[in-house]
Amino acid sequence: MTVSDASPLCNLSDSGPVKPTVPLISFLERLQSAALVSFGDSNFDPKLYVDMPLKFDLSTTEDAFDKLPRAKNGTVPVQDLQRFIETYMYSAGSDMLYVEPVDFVAEPVGFLPKVENPEVRKWALEVHSLWKNLSRKVADGVKEHPELHTLLPLPGPFIIPGSRFREVYYWDSYWVIRGLLASKMYTTAKSIVLNLLYLLDEYGYVLNGARVYYTNRSQPPLLSSMILEIYMRTNDLDLVRRALPSLLKEHRFWNTGIHKVTIQDAQACNHTLSRYYAMWNKTRPESSTSDKESASKFLHDSEKQQLYRQLATAAESGWDFSTRWMRNTSDLTTLVTTSIIPVDLNAYILKMELDIVFMARTIGENQTAEHFLEASRARKKAMESIFWNDEMGQWLDYWLIDNHTCEEVSGWEVQNQNQNNFASNFIPIWIESFNSDGATVESVMKSLQSSGLLCAAGIATSLTNSGQQWDFPNGWAPVQHMIVEGLARSGSKEAWSMAEDIAVRWIRTNYAAYRKTGTMIEKYDVEACGESGGGGEYIPQTGFGWTNGVLLAFLEQFGWPQEQKIDCK
Repeated sequence: MTVSDASPLCNLSDSGPVKPTVPLISFLERLQSAALVSFGDSNFDPKLYVDMPLKFDLSTTEDAFDKLPRAKNGTVPVQDLQRFIETYMYSAGSDMLYVEPVDFVAEPVGFLPKVENPEVRKWALEVHSLWKNLSRKVADGVKEHPELHTLLPLPGPFIIPGSRFREVYYWDSYWVIRGLLASKMYTTAKSIVLNLLYLLDEYGYVLNGARVYYTNRSQPPLLSSMILEIYMRTNDLDLVRRALPSLLKEHRFWNTGIHKVTIQDAQACNHTLSRYYAMWNKTRPESSTSDKESASKFLHDSEKQQLYRQLATAAESGWDFSTRWMRNTSDLTTLVTTSIIPVDLNAYILKMELDIVFMARTIGENQTAEHFLEASRARKKAMESIFWNDEMGQWLDYWLIDNHTCEEVSGWEVQNQNQNNFASNFIPIWIESFNSDGATVESVMKSLQSSGLLCAAGIATSLTNSGQQWDFPNGWAPVQHMIVEGLARSGSKEAWSMAEDIAVRWIRTNYAAYRKTGTMIEKYDVEACGESGGGGEYIPQTGFGWTNGVLLAFLEQFGWPQEQKIDCK
């Protein structure tokens, strides 16, 4: 199935509040384009310009911008543009304030009890201290004058990923919270969740991030997992009661309208699954110049709009960008993300359904629990029927058939499974529904071992070196964590051993890079211990929220013996 604006799924339209490009965003995109032309593309970051708050009202600012001197080709002289930015714009990130976390302690009681090696413990405490560096709150001026900011107001403090990512992000926050829990920072973890619940209640879904320009899409839905992890540590029933109605709203978002697909399997049974689908067919404001460049090969606006939707949808997936979403692995403009039913998204929604069952039972909402128990069983059956490939021992993304234009897709065909190896093919092992089955765990272990994804320093995202950041040889913290945790929780000694081995490889590469650079980074080259990952739309970032969180979670779970060396082998 090919989904386009001209030929959408039957009776479907964009669900939720589609946010138009507000005048502020339109102006900042113009500034972004002018900066690229004037300053050049050396280390140019388009996001920088859409994060800048205005010092004066938009009309005054835009009028001054329009009066800037320009060459015949429209280029603003460098000094004039620089002077304009200094006069009329605040620096990116200046509308957030550093805030000392109320629950930070230099060495918390009971911190990482299994870490015996003093060198590793010293490093872990340094990573723990990074939570202070990454802690922010929104300045009061954002709420008082929202028209001057792309940052959205939030009720409480939060943790940012770091570097260019100056705001709270949705799926990053799950692993940030796992690290905060290891650091005994329960109040900070809960504050993040309350901010995400605020966005969910305000917009009907959790935004990709807390910016006006992220209101057109969500991200992998892990809010229920955050809440459950906090509850398991704190027994905070009030949080569960507060969150449950909002989680039901989020579940509806992912299971109605444009996100919902019904597919018929080989036995002619209908199954309902979910896909990513951004509510947007324009350039992403934070990447407007690069999106326009990508679309420049197309002559027709409809083709450009289709590409823009695919780019935004890949961003919603979190895997931006990867050959996983591309028809031609060497051509980003062949993205077809909306025409793919992703394994990992449906695993996250299955986890959400199981989490809702647990939470509903916990607070006595038994009817809700029974409803979602039935929903979880149906999704598990759907995942087994549509995604599972017994020969490969993996769950495979399903590509929708081109000649269908309706919501209900019939005629499941094995050739429509994407049989390339991706780390996402193993994400369902994170879910108890699958890691509690011994035969499935054994099959997945064998498949992962022979897949080529397991490298010297961790699990690669794919086997294709495309230059995209969610492809080989890059490894990302969340992928390592979900696969490792799923194997470790299976109850199999062999699976625990494999999980521990992967975790040790990942910890070592984190340590080697930290020793060399003094920073934690967002992604690593899994072929070489201690090397940063690369590729993608921007230079590698430091900080780094989810990397810190996964490291602390691994050290909490597996520890580090006194005699075990931390250096790369």
